[in-house]
Amino acid sequence: MSSDPRGVLIVDLGTQYTQLIARRVREAGTWCQITIPSKALEAAAGMDLGGIILSGGPSSVYDDDAPVVPEELLQMDVAVLGICYGMQWMCRTLGGEVKASDKREYGRVSMRVVRSEGPFRDIGGHTVVWMSHGDSVAALPAGFETYAESEDCPSAAAGDPARNLWGVQFHPEVSHSVRGREVLDNFLTHICGLQGDWKPDSIVDREIAKIHQIVGEEGEVVLGLSGGVDSSVAAMLLNKAIGPRLHCIFVDNGLLRKGEREAVEREFKEHLGMDLVVVDAGKRFLDKLAGVTDPERKRKIIGNEFVEVFREEAKAFKNAGYLGQGTLYPDVIESVNVHGGNTAVIKSHHNVGGLPDDLDMELVEPLRELFKDEVRTIGRFLGLDGTIVDRQPFPGPGLAVRIIGEVTPEKVALLQEADHICTTEIEKTGEHLGLWQYFAVLLPVQSVGVMGDHRTYENACALRIVESADGMTADWGYLSRETLQSISSKIINRVRGINRVVLDISSKPPSTIEWE
Repeated sequence: MSSDPRGVLIVDLGTQYTQLIARRVREAGTWCQITIPSKALEAAAGMDLGGIILSGGPSSVYDDDAPVVPEELLQMDVAVLGICYGMQWMCRTLGGEVKASDKREYGRVSMRVVRSEGPFRDIGGHTVVWMSHGDSVAALPAGFETYAESEDCPSAAAGDPARNLWGVQFHPEVSHSVRGREVLDNFLTHICGLQGDWKPDSIVDREIAKIHQIVGEEGEVVLGLSGGVDSSVAAMLLNKAIGPRLHCIFVDNGLLRKGEREAVEREFKEHLGMDLVVVDAGKRFLDKLAGVTDPERKRKIIGNEFVEVFREEAKAFKNAGYLGQGTLYPDVIESVNVHGGNTAVIKSHHNVGGLPDDLDMELVEPLRELFKDEVRTIGRFLGLDGTIVDRQPFPGPGLAVRIIGEVTPEKVALLQEADHICTTEIEKTGEHLGLWQYFAVLLPVQSVGVMGDHRTYENACALRIVESADGMTADWGYLSRETLQSISSKIINRVRGINRVVLDISSKPPSTIEWE
């Protein structure tokens, strides 16, 4: 039996929202684990199982290649909640009927709750939910009753209280479902009877125990420290677990934000007293990137070069057989099909997609199963300074993925100055509070400008300002006119080589937060 708290097993049936379901469950204070259908029974047996959630997915239940879920999951004496495809599979498996809908529902839909019980405890009348389906349950299985309906979906939610089986056609995990969190909380608390004991102290204890299990009593860890919240919290956890056997290596790859190297040295070497080695490898990285324009190649090159630097520096530490990283769950999900299901790969991250096959150090990733908000909470719990805990995310490949096209020393210098103006002006006004990220991107576009009586033909940069809770989805943020005007004016006047500033007003999805 697992040492984890009693929790929920989430079966990933192919939706990009599976990780959002997990995040909502965690926010409710409940431990959860994600698995795929073929490993669901094994995962359930290894957990202190308190409930099961079947995710949505892009397939139709009657497709030949539709995910095959073990029917035994419905007979485990724990509550089951099927979402969208998960509801359809459950109803069809138990003798109901699923058909293509006459009218496809996508987006915000008004739904009427007809039974304020079960997942809809204390929820009645009409509410707005997020639908995304072309099929629906046309006939419920024996024992099931309708709990909610919409104009085009007579069984928008259904359940069989006797068997503790529940299904919702809408997506309660997304913020567009107005009372979706209440639906999930009702399922977790009142139906599954879970206590909400997934808290910072239990998370820290669990991760420290895992570190001890991996590293043992003598192993030493080399950690790539960037100064961002992820690697900083990873360093705090590792330091708490193994103390002086942690060796932090900060690599100045020539792709950092202005003043970042100096800030990291002050905080971790002088203030926190950690063992920190600073490696000046800027020329090495930029030489490797010369002539490279493809973003995936840039990420792979930078990732591989990081590992090579670590390998070389680790030789100074006799027992350094482990490489620590601040990899987060969203990084893993976007980079690789980690659960082996149908979820699409979005992009690779240097710390999960760029490692060479002959890596001779074992990875230690204490944040790998956590979301950014959980990491920040842990950082505060461990006493990490607020300026680090609340620092905006910065990509592992650094400014290389914010310079579209080839990366050169000249372009890096331009972007460093433009980005510094962008961040400084926003933070000076306090408008950064509530933002997820705010930065500048150097575009491979030159345009005509006029400065004084002279014609210029220089670069353009874009401002990327986004609001998000965890980076999985994001909306663009709009600063005050005065702040935008100040940023634009200062960049154009002070950064020689840029004569145009534009604003990116794209949301994720369909765009990503970073440009590459």
